[in-house]
Amino acid sequence: MTAFDTPRFAVPDQSLVPVDGYPGAMYEIPPSRMFLIKHSLKKYRDKMGPGATIFDASQGDGGASLPGVPADLLDRAHEMVKAHGTGYDFPYGCNEFRASVIEQYWQLDPALGWGPANVIATVGGRDALEKAYTAMIALGTGRIGDAVIVSRVPWISYNWGPYAVGANVLLAPGDEASAWRCTEDGIAESVAFCKRNGGRQIAGIVFTSPDNPTGHTLSLERQIALGHAALEQGVPFVLYDWIYHYITEGEPASANALLGAFSPDERERIIILDGLTKSLGASNVRGGHLLASKKVIDFISGRASHGVIPSFHAQAVAMAAYERGFREAAAPIIEPTNASRKLVRQFLTDCGYRFIMGDGGYYAFVNVGDWMDAAGMDDSFALGEYLAAEHGVAVVPGAAFSAEGNRWIRFSYALPPDVTQGALKRFHAGLSALKQA
Repeated sequence: MTAFDTPRFAVPDQSLVPVDGYPGAMYEIPPSRMFLIKHSLKKYRDKMGPGATIFDASQGDGGASLPGVPADLLDRAHEMVKAHGTGYDFPYGCNEFRASVIEQYWQLDPALGWGPANVIATVGGRDALEKAYTAMIALGTGRIGDAVIVSRVPWISYNWGPYAVGANVLLAPGDEASAWRCTEDGIAESVAFCKRNGGRQIAGIVFTSPDNPTGHTLSLERQIALGHAALEQGVPFVLYDWIYHYITEGEPASANALLGAFSPDERERIIILDGLTKSLGASNVRGGHLLASKKVIDFISGRASHGVIPSFHAQAVAMAAYERGFREAAAPIIEPTNASRKLVRQFLTDCGYRFIMGDGGYYAFVNVGDWMDAAGMDDSFALGEYLAAEHGVAVVPGAAFSAEGNRWIRFSYALPPDVTQGALKRFHAGLSALKQA
């Protein structure tokens, strides 16, 4: 013990954070341009008049373009909030939510050995991911500067979320012809690549299906195979981001099937992310959860107690949806999106576009390289600006995701079918005008 008039650190000397200048040398993390793209539509209305019809095929927010959370579910959630009160809950959420996730939502098989203690509520998907990355670093390699593997053309926040908490982001090998899908060989090469670059290790890997931005989907069997390949390569944690999985023409993903495909020891290294943002159109409700080993959940919960604690309101909305039956609750998002997907696939096929789509989620990734060349555009940001300002349709430039996506755009069909049809026609007219100029 030191004297009372002498400063002392809050932790023992052997646990002090070592002095390291890496934060000052980090690449400046850019703000997401996703939230700014739709502002380009203002230029179109300024030119065509305030009543001009515009189409926002850029966003991934079903709560903005589709009905969102049904009003009666919100009413049920508010009843729960009034009964529950406004005091603090636990850092992992509330016990009722944990039980509801296991018993009503996932209907998890007790034989797997996982239950409510394997659930933590989060403030949406980004919060869940950031907490998962931190756990991967601390409980995996235990080092700053190791890597998290993501796909070759990843969602923009996959590029920066791990980096912000001290992990480098590694884009796995992948080629355009296969929608940049990760492979077993790609995982092995990523591990070897890190070793060659400063002896770095892999802290974790992220698989997402349906994918953002490319829209491709992986069968559960394929996801399991890739998870096994990662674990065999010594990757400490495999995270399955299933935030879009309920928006599908088939069946949603099964946590029972996934977890059952791994041994009890291997399950300790599996993390599943899900939430309300996409399938319930609940973007601003900020409701998500992680399903993981108790060690991971306890680690995240301990840190959340000093940081971000999830609100009960978001958990109440989830419980109201689970109580009803999630497929029924999410029907106002799932049904029009499935109908729009068929329209998009048929339209792009009929018009001869090269594109990537799966049977779930609500994105199509469309190659626009020929039109960029015709207009002398070097990047798809210029194309996106042109389509929004001159033709009143907003899409997301593929350059926002990675260099490999530069000659592509992401088209969101989280829209009613009639709006999707209008957006497609406007998109096609805008591109056609470039070749006629």
